[in-house]
Amino acid sequence: MNPTDLRAEIPALDRTVYLNTGAAGPSPTRVVEAVEDCVERHEYESPADEGMYPCAFDVFDRTRDVVADHLGASPAEIALTQSTTDGINRVAAALDWERGDTVVRTDLEHSSGILPWKRLKRRGIEVEVVESEAGRIDTDRMESAVEGAELVVLSSLTWSHGTLLPVKEVTEMAHDAGALVLVDAVQCPGQMPVDVHDWSADFVAGAGHKWLLGPFGAGFLYVDSGAETHLDPAHIGYRSVEDPNAEEYAYEPGAHRLEVGTVSPAPYAGLCEAIETIEEVGYETIQNRIRDLTDRLKEGIEDAETARLLSPREYESGLVTFAIEDPDGEAFVEGLADDGVRIRSLPFPENAVRASIHVFNSQSDVDELVKYI
Repeated sequence: MNPTDLRAEIPALDRTVYLNTGAAGPSPTRVVEAVEDCVERHEYESPADEGMYPCAFDVFDRTRDVVADHLGASPAEIALTQSTTDGINRVAAALDWERGDTVVRTDLEHSSGILPWKRLKRRGIEVEVVESEAGRIDTDRMESAVEGAELVVLSSLTWSHGTLLPVKEVTEMAHDAGALVLVDAVQCPGQMPVDVHDWSADFVAGAGHKWLLGPFGAGFLYVDSGAETHLDPAHIGYRSVEDPNAEEYAYEPGAHRLEVGTVSPAPYAGLCEAIETIEEVGYETIQNRIRDLTDRLKEGIEDAETARLLSPREYESGLVTFAIEDPDGEAFVEGLADDGVRIRSLPFPENAVRASIHVFNSQSDVDELVKYI
């Protein structure tokens, strides 16, 4: 499948210039059909065949296999969640916290990487924030911060600047200091290959509804083999344990202990189809096209008198953030939406807006946005 073929399979693109995949990606018809087929199979056929629970469990098993293969993990290291935020919260709630423990995070995190630690502060947990500059963190400052910490939290790709953070380097210094590492990776899968074992992080949270172009409601959490021993889940159900009818329960080995109970299999069927579609296009094609289109957009921003590029000039990702002088960022985004061009404003930096360029976008999409800058 080439980018033009993929574009033709995304109905939303018939009505809008869509440059907001970093928030949510529009699904191809084959993904939506996979969701619909799963619902029909589960509700119409399985009651008279294998049964509704076995039908759902088959989808869950396949999804773990597909996600694990895509991320370079094993199925036992994958827990199915509803979103990145859900995955982060499952880890936050399962760790054995004591008053005075410290969480270290960057100031570049999405709210999903901020709010769980704010909540834990009510229980006496300390939160140290490592400040950044232009979407970069100072590794010396990070190395100093992780000393004595229990958990380090960072994004693999910043949602604010589109910059890649040194996950592997931070993980090594955190582990040397005795800290665990939780990575928010949701902005990476779908636009660049991810090998979670190469990162060596303990936990990696993601979801399918952004660059993978999957449906809402299908997330995933990688738990490194052995890291599950640090987790005492806050919730328990028949999917969490080896035998729900045993007198004494035992958690499922690996990441599966973080799954709980009955959820719809349909979003996960869509996630499988989405991942397979991305793999059919291929990451070499995806990255080359994103690189070319983001370069075109950055040239347009640099030539504009009322905009200033905030993302790196050289390619790192499909997220391109720039500041608008007049009107402010929110008004600029609202005006674009009225004319059928979708990007988003950001809470920081000041007056910042962000365009997300994916493989299905075209030169004409980029040129349409540049007209307004």
